[in-house]
Amino acid sequence: MRIITGQYKGRHFDVPRTFKARPTTDFAKENIFNVLNAYIDFDGARALDLFSGTGSISLELLSRGCQQVVSVEADRDHHAFIKQCLSKLGVDNCIAIRGDVFRFIKTCREQYDFIFADPPYSLKELPTLPDLIINRGMIAPGGIFVFEHGKDYDFTSHPNFVEHRSYGSVNFSLFKG
Repeated sequence: MRIITGQYKGRHFDVPRTFKARPTTDFAKENIFNVLNAYIDFDGARALDLFSGTGSISLELLSRGCQQVVSVEADRDHHAFIKQCLSKLGVDNCIAIRGDVFRFIKTCREQYDFIFADPPYSLKELPTLPDLIINRGMIAPGGIFVFEHGKDYDFTSHPNFVEHRSYGSVNFSLFKG
């Protein structure tokens, strides 16, 4: 896993082979961030990374200048790996939370300029996530929510939907707050 651009550009982290997480490919990550540059200035932004997995997106957000990143991951080993990566970078503006994303959403009182969610594609609650996040008011005015999902989902009729991007088997739906 590598950081594509920004302050920590080129840094590599070896993801253990035992991990169940499916990290967003470098190709898909690079392309979606190129699209996002038209929507948001990451410098100084507050960001939330849900279903963080390996922490790849959280690290990318930190590298691009986010003021604060909150990373939520339920798996103990994945959470420990994220904390290890943060320690290697020497950053203190990322809060790595080990916990259930749905519980986090229910109790969240914060707003974020940028939210990224990459749930397991087989998650039965996957189609409900955009409404949960938007209805909780978690996206700051002018903020953007990027939702990574499988090809079987279509959110184009959602009132907050902005655009859809597909890179191989990786699909992103973008929503405005």
